[in-house]
Amino acid sequence: MSDTTPLLFGLYEQASVGCGGAPSLWTHPADERLNINTLKYWSNLARTADEANLDLMFFGDVLGFYDVFGGSEAMALKWAVEAPANDPLTIIPALVALTEKLAFGVTVTTSYEHPFTHARRFSTLDHLSDGRIGWNIVTSYLSSAARNFGLEQMIKHD
Repeated sequence: MSDTTPLLFGLYEQASVGCGGAPSLWTHPADERLNINTLKYWSNLARTADEANLDLMFFGDVLGFYDVFGGSEAMALKWAVEAPANDPLTIIPALVALTEKLAFGVTVTTSYEHPFTHARRFSTLDHLSDGRIGWNIVTSYLSSAARNFGLEQMIKHD
């Protein structure tokens, strides 16, 4: 009996300077990561992934700064650990228009997104991308994210 489930390949990204898996990559002379605030940077990355026949470009995202070291976000900010960060949902529509087959996934928390506006946003992206959008459903876990939304502490969740 053979398994016909296809093997899919993707690219993990974060719309931040100090991207999770390689926080010191910016020190390499060929690194372009300091250009994350340009459409050219993201266009080149998405087109390269599309031309290489990757299946997915996935954006991880958080709404705060890592505050687990010493109970403060000071170290994350000092060393640019995924900070500063852009909003991947505003980058993806441009990349959809520039690619043919590449799908896009993005992390969006249920902790601070209203269901109506979130459903509306993803429904629009689903239509514009011809079904090439996916949602990584998470709850937020950073105290700094709660403070960014005017709360003193995180919303309780499982």
